This record gives sequence, C-alpha cells and structure tokens, in this order.
Amino acid sequence: MDWQSESPELWAFLESLHRGDILSGTVAAIERFGVFVAVDDGPAHPLFPGVGFIVIPELSWRHIDAPTDVVQVGQHVSCEFLQFDTYNAEARLSLKALEPDPLQAFADRTAVGQELRGTVEKTVSIGAFVDLGDGIVGLLPFREAHGRPVVSPLEDFEVGEEIVVAVTKIDPPTRRVLLSRPQGGRHEGVAPAT
Repeated sequence: MDWQSESPELWAFLESLHRGDILSGTVAAIERFGVFVAVDDGPAHPLFPGVGFIVIPELSWRHIDAPTDVVQVGQHVSCEFLQFDTYNAEARLSLKALEPDPLQAFADRTAVGQELRGTVEKTVSIGAFVDLGDGIVGLLPFREAHGRPVVSPLEDFEVGEEIVVAVTKIDPPTRRVLLSRPQGGRHEGVAPAT
C-alpha cells in the first residue's frame, strides 16, 4: 500500500516523530507478536488497532511469558519512539526504554570475581542457569572455552536449589552474565545478589 498517498495525515504524523520522542497512548490490542498502542493526539490507523506498535522484546528488560505480564488492553502507557516503520506505517515504540536497565545496575554494583548466592532456574546440556535476583540470570557453564571443567556435568543441580557462584564475566552488549563455582566450594558468608 502507498501509505503516503492513501493516508497523508498518518504519514505526516509519523514523519514528524524523532527517535527518543516520548509518546503516550492507550493499549488498543495485544497479540502474541506485540502490542498495538492508540497514540494520544495521533491519527487512527486505517488497518491496525493503533498507530503505535511495541514488539515483545521492547516491552520489558525482564523475561516475560506473555505481553499481558506487562500491559493490559485499556492501560495508558508512555513509550519512547524508536523508528518509523514505513512498510506498515507504524510508530515502533519501546516501553522498556523508559525503565532502568537491571543488567547495567547489576554490572555497576558487581565486580568480576564477586561471589553471590543464586537459585538454579534450569539446567541444560551446556550448564545451569542461575537466578541472581532482580531479573538477572547467569550461565554457569559445564565447560570453559579452554575445555577445562568449571562444574562437573555430573554435579547435580536441582531447580530451586540455592548455590554460591562467582561472577566471571558481565557483558552488557550481549546481555550475558557468566558464572563459575568459587574455589573451595560453598561459602557461608556470601550475600544474595540483590
């Protein structure tokens, strides 16, 4: 569809927006692939429930199972404008951009080598995912890159078990936290991560 000629008011509105603009509106519809937002003072969209759209990863910094974990239809929200989607004539929005990044806060307060208590969230073939609190989950790999065992794959980890880990790497660009078992096993005086 040629949005520019078919919906000139919509096109002009979207062209007037700049990355970083704060827009508010009402959640008009929730789909498995994202959330439509009827933007305040914005025109109606001829095809979609709202001119604003939030993809699932832009809803929250934390892992969510469904968009309804974050928003509900009819809820008024404020979002940051990311870009003009010219194909769908939508304002791509981010709800999480207006919230502090919990990984950055974790990186600011946690040093490499620091020991923390965490809870085993799940185990997979490459290692155990450990919940460190505040939505931060780190990977405790069964092998390091050099092939040396960090944790014996035979070591039993039970989901829900509290363990002590040492932070080996915090990588905000890839959003990864790598962990290892501290030298000497369990430590009694280690505080929870939060």
